Amino acid sequence: MIRTAVIGFGVSGRIFHAPFLAADENYSLDYIVTGNPERAAQARAEYPHATVLATPDELFARELDLVVIGTPPATHAGLAAEALGHGLHVVVDKPFAVTSEQGEALIEQADLAGRVLTVFQNRRWDGDFRTLRRLIDDGELGRVHTFESRFEWWKPQGPRDWKAHAGVAEGGGILYDLGTHLIDQAIQLFGPVARVHADVLRRGAGDGDDDTFLVLAHENGTRSRLFMTGLAALPGPRFHVLGDRAGYTKHGLDPQEDALKNGARPGDDGFGHEPRDNWGTLGVRGETRRVEPEPGDYGEFYRLLATAIATGGAPPVDPRDAVDVLRIIERAHAQKGDLSR
Repeated sequence: MIRTAVIGFGVSGRIFHAPFLAADENYSLDYIVTGNPERAAQARAEYPHATVLATPDELFARELDLVVIGTPPATHAGLAAEALGHGLHVVVDKPFAVTSEQGEALIEQADLAGRVLTVFQNRRWDGDFRTLRRLIDDGELGRVHTFESRFEWWKPQGPRDWKAHAGVAEGGGILYDLGTHLIDQAIQLFGPVARVHADVLRRGAGDGDDDTFLVLAHENGTRSRLFMTGLAALPGPRFHVLGDRAGYTKHGLDPQEDALKNGARPGDDGFGHEPRDNWGTLGVRGETRRVEPEPGDYGEFYRLLATAIATGGAPPVDPRDAVDVLRIIERAHAQKGDLSR
C-alpha cells in the first residue's frame, strides 16, 4: 500500500482528499497534519488509525511514500519542495503554486528526484464536465465557437479564514481559487490560449479579487468566457456551449462536494449522480433533448495516481498543465482590467 500523509485538514484535506484515500485500497492514510486543535480532534475521530501531527517537521522523519498538500497556496511550493527533497511523491492541491516560476522549479526538482508530482485538478472529474467533453468528442455540438463556464458562490459576507486576508502575492482571490478550475477545464477542452482579457472586481482593502471575468482566445478559434464570483445571488448556467451544429446548457454544480460535506462517502449509493433537475439540454431552438450527466468521480484521480506510482507512468494531472494555468492567471492580474478602481 502507498503510505500517505495529508498536510492540512481544512476543506481541502477533510473533504477532497482524506475520504478518497481512505476508500481506496491502494493507499493507507497514515498521517494527518494540522495545527488546529479542533481539526486535530476531528481527524482523530474520523480516521482513528491515522496519527495526527501538529507540524510538517514532525512528519518528514516518518516512513512515507506520498504527501498530499492541502494547505494555503503560499505554502505549497515550500512544502512540495521539502517533500520531494525527502524522496516522496507529492500531490499539491490547486493552485499548484503562487507563480509559474515556482511551479517550473518544482517540476525540475521532481524530474531530478524521479518522483511523481501532480496537481489535484479534481474538477476534471466533475460529471457535467466529463459529459461535455464526451459531447464535444462525439461531434454532437460540431465546431465549438463559444464556451461559457461559470463557478459562482453567494458569499456576501466575503471569504473566511486565510482567504479573507490573502492577497494576490499569497495566492489569494477568486482567480487563484475558482479560476484555477475554470481555466484548466477550458484548456483541456480547447487547447492552448493565444490571448487573455480580464475584468476584475475587488471590494476589500487588499488586492484579492472577488468577482472576475476572463475571455480566453484559444489558438483553435474557440472563445472561452469564464465567470467566477462570490457575489452571485442568483447563479447563471454552469455551462453554456455553442457550436455550429448544436448548443448545450447545463445548470447546477457537480454534487460530490456537497455530498461529502453532508457526510456522504465515496462508494455510497448514488454518490456523484446529479438530480434530474440538473440535467443539461442539448440541441437547437425548437428541437432539444435532456442529457443525463455522467457520474462525477473524484476517486479516479487517486486510482490513476496509484498506477503512476507503481509503473512510473504519466500522473493523473501533468503539473505542466498547472503551470500553464498559472501563466494565464499571471497575465490576467497584470492587465489593467480592474473595474472597481
